[in-house]
Parts: sequence; structure tokens; C-alpha cells
Amino acid sequence: MLDVKGLSVSVDEKEVLHDVDLRVEEGEIHAIFGPNGSGKTSLLMAIMGVPPYRVTEGRILFRGEDIAGLTAYERARRGIGMSFQRPPTIQGLKIRKIVEISSRGKADAEELASYMGLEEFLDRDLNKGFSGGEIKRAELLQLLAQDPDLVLIDEPESGVDLESIKLIGGAINRLLKRDIRLRERREMPLKAGLIITHTGYILDYIKVDRAHVMCNGRIGCSGHPLELLEQIREMGYEECVKCHLQGS
Repeated sequence: MLDVKGLSVSVDEKEVLHDVDLRVEEGEIHAIFGPNGSGKTSLLMAIMGVPPYRVTEGRILFRGEDIAGLTAYERARRGIGMSFQRPPTIQGLKIRKIVEISSRGKADAEELASYMGLEEFLDRDLNKGFSGGEIKRAELLQLLAQDPDLVLIDEPESGVDLESIKLIGGAINRLLKRDIRLRERREMPLKAGLIITHTGYILDYIKVDRAHVMCNGRIGCSGHPLELLEQIREMGYEECVKCHLQGS
């Protein structure tokens, strides 16, 4: 589904990612841990093609096609969707309309909004006056409408109460068909997910297949999600950074 090879990315002539390799197979969900400023969001922005993140070296392969030169909307049309950590407020754009745009008129806005607890928000301006949890739920609502094959999610539990985290976890499972029994899922088109999490709380609601730790714009190590999370909680990201520096 996704194969990132030797990826280096710059923002305003400053390199923020250095020689990153990452492979996510169809049907897999991967998590990315890392301290603030380690390059996690930069990686998702580069995969999605959001300016001003500029690929200087390497390739981003989506289903075998190098998409590094495509615009964000071209990547979205190919089946990549992203939930942003800090999406903008857009006055004049109603949630009902963005759901219609995201799904190309195919989604039932009322049903999806009800599922996300946003039925009373459909005719409000996107994110205007929303709480942190409401913004996250609105982002997931748009992704559910888009129904992408590759789902990129940046800090779904950031600034969110526990009740909203549970709802968001359920929405992510629905997006990635993890709410369907494995036998039935095998007969469906496979999807994949890449989730950034600083705290790891979202892993209480989503079964992640593999995790990676980012330090200083590089992937320092990879392994079992819960084992890595346990080490991070025990020793902190500072030890991860030291380990990465020693290894490099």
C-alpha cells in the first residue's frame, strides 16, 4: 500500500526528514511514536503532499506509483486521506457541504454525523467554535465520507477527553474495517492506516500491527507497538533519543 524509500523532506530550506524508510502493507495499521519536533507530522504531511513540505530525495510509492510529484488533491483522489492535528477554521463552509465534497455526494451526511455525535453541527461552519474533541470528530467525519484506502491520522487523542477518544477509536476502526470480523474482511478491498500518537492512549481502542519511533527526523527503531510503548513509558523519549544517537 505505502512504501517510503530514502525520503528526505525540507521546509523553507531546512531539512526536517532524513533518509526515512517505511513500508505499510495492505490491511496493516502502523503507529508512529516520538517526542515533539521529531518529524512525525512532517512525515504525514509529506505523504499527503501538503505545502510547504518539499521532497528533496527519495520516493513515496502508493500502490506502486511514485506520488511524490503529485498535488494533495491528486493523492486524495487516488485514495489517501488525512486527519490533521490542527485543522483550520473555515467560515462559510458548512460541515454538511464538506461531507458532500469529501464523498462526491455518495455519503449519508445525517447517518455519519449521528455516528460521530455531530448531528447538530451539520449546518455550522467547519471547526468554528468547536472544542478539541469536536474538531477531532469533525476530521474523522470527513474521512468516513471520503472512505480512503490509506488513512493518515495525526494525534487523534491530543486535547480530547476520554469519551471522545473512545468514539474516535471506533471511527478509526470503522474506517479501516477493523470493526468487521476477519473472515468477512478478507472478502473486502484492504485498507491501511498510519497513526501518529504521542501518548499511545489511542492504542487502547485500536489494534496496531507495528510501531516506529521517530527521533530527529529519522525512524530510530521499529517493533511491537505495546512493547515499544511500555519502554517509552518506562524510560521516556529521552532514552530513545540517546539510543538512536548511539546507534547512528
